[in-house]
Amino acid sequence: MNERQLEYFRRKLWTWKDEILEDSRETIEGLQDSTRNIPDVADRASEETDRALELRTRDRQRKLVAKIDAALRRIDEGEYGYCEVTGEPISLKRLDARPIATMSLEAQERHERREKVHRDD
Repeated sequence: MNERQLEYFRRKLWTWKDEILEDSRETIEGLQDSTRNIPDVADRASEETDRALELRTRDRQRKLVAKIDAALRRIDEGEYGYCEVTGEPISLKRLDARPIATMSLEAQERHERREKVHRDD
């Protein structure tokens, strides 16, 4: 992968991370603003369900930020774009769709098939 392509992915990852962090800030502000006493039990339950869903989403995004940071580290270390299983290059099309990918499409499919077989046991 050439330097221009690496810079493209670096910018894409940083933009993605910034968007996630901004969403998180908005969520925190929203949760702080919505801490009020709701007298109706059904309304309170609905509010709690919404809050739990939002927190679960933020937790998933926190994990995504860690994967983005790992991808940025791989760019800095010259390892970005190579499959961690086979060592072969990951296609640019796959990286464009999933810039945090660590496996080639073929290796990922094999991994998912093995995971499904073991999960069914």
